[in-house]
Amino acid sequence: MSLKSFAARIFAKFIDRKTRKWSENPIETQNKVFKHLLETASSTDFGNDHNFKSIKTHQEFTKQVPVRDYEDLRPYVDRVVDGESDVLWPGKPLYYAKTSGTTSGAKYIPITKESMPEHIKAARNAILSYINETGNSHFVNGKMIFLQGSPEMEDKNGVQLGRLSGIVAHYVPGYLQRNRMPSWETNCIDDWETKVEAIIDETLPEDMSVISGIPSWVQMYFERIVQRTGKPVGEVFPKFNLFIYGGVNFAPYKARFEQLIGRQVDSIELFPASEGFFAYQDTRNEKGMLLLLDAGIFYEFIPADQFYDKNPPRLTIADVEVGVNYVMIISTTAGLWAYNIGDTIAFTSVQPYRVVVTGRIKHYISASGEHVIGKEVEQAMKEACDVQQVIINEFTVAPQLNPNDGELPYHEWFIEFDQNMSFDKKKFSADLDQALRNQNSYYDDLIVGKVLQPLKITTVPKDGFKSYMKTIGKLGGQNKLPRLSNDRKIASFLESLS
Repeated sequence: MSLKSFAARIFAKFIDRKTRKWSENPIETQNKVFKHLLETASSTDFGNDHNFKSIKTHQEFTKQVPVRDYEDLRPYVDRVVDGESDVLWPGKPLYYAKTSGTTSGAKYIPITKESMPEHIKAARNAILSYINETGNSHFVNGKMIFLQGSPEMEDKNGVQLGRLSGIVAHYVPGYLQRNRMPSWETNCIDDWETKVEAIIDETLPEDMSVISGIPSWVQMYFERIVQRTGKPVGEVFPKFNLFIYGGVNFAPYKARFEQLIGRQVDSIELFPASEGFFAYQDTRNEKGMLLLLDAGIFYEFIPADQFYDKNPPRLTIADVEVGVNYVMIISTTAGLWAYNIGDTIAFTSVQPYRVVVTGRIKHYISASGEHVIGKEVEQAMKEACDVQQVIINEFTVAPQLNPNDGELPYHEWFIEFDQNMSFDKKKFSADLDQALRNQNSYYDDLIVGKVLQPLKITTVPKDGFKSYMKTIGKLGGQNKLPRLSNDRKIASFLESLS
């Protein structure tokens, strides 16, 4: 065992003890974060506007600080971006993480000297947690690749601006720098397809042990390796044994990954965002990711089915229940206050608090009152694929409310299947529909009541989804395809490919 591998195991045990200390005292931990946030920001413009100095309880906080999304918070953020100090958080941010907005165009999410270390610590601790549980630390000696955005930064009124993954690239620990790939020059390539080819050029001769990134884009990297070498990825990289991912549910991609790799590898799931690093998979034996309660983030949860009510309840972790779909609201050391990040989660455990991401509050189908969410379509797809061992590359779902010839409306599933698949498509469609009906009683009622007819599948040609992402300027990096939509914007493009 190398010195680095041995040291990683010792450090992993130390971090595990620290993690247990706060995770076994969750309410006390969150109360400390809540108090620290209010006291630190009490003299900021936002703190003065919302009378932070008078707030002592969560109930008082909910009365004085309304839930906001980016557009609602934008008057304050714009002042920060214009160069003002002490607006949302003391001083000025270290960085702005630039993300793509919907109504607001580009969004500039502040990252402060207090919040930045939490992003790095969480990513590190996720790996250390894996090492502590499995005893596998040999991979720290091999090469590691992180498929991410460009680390190049630009100046925005004296503050550095970039993509979160590019910002994080500046904080890779020195002891990993020699192991880390791709090179700085390759990481700076903007065009994703050119970048992937350059990454392959660099990594093929290397002893890769860890590969990390959003599954859809890692899949593209794997496919290109197989095309170029004629070998499965696991044979090209014999010591590759750990895949780290976040951003989307891995289940729909798992069968395709195993096909491309040629064997199974361990994986670690992360829940990062520009607004904060919220959770990571702390054990392979339990479902869900450990919610990070000591990371400068105070969490609130609104039941998703009440989110659009006039005065929905805002719950703390002391009030949540396992299995309920919640919209996650955060207040952070980056100066985001009662901020709706748009993600929905469900708790799989409250001892400790573990979560799964169930989708986006704006990404659902409820054209007929069914309110189908991302978690449900992903689980239905997994179950249907398992029956006939079907492998898919990508999928999305949209409602068809005005079908031809007087048919009943239906959900249209756009699926890119593996080209080598041979299976009973009619049975697959029936299995998929039944799996969704089993999970969503509203959808089942609409089928039984003949308000909707069973779903229909439209096969998407090879690379059809990549073509769509390219047309909207979101090919590669940290960009993700919505699993479902309540309109047919994506569907219309995919229909044009048929």
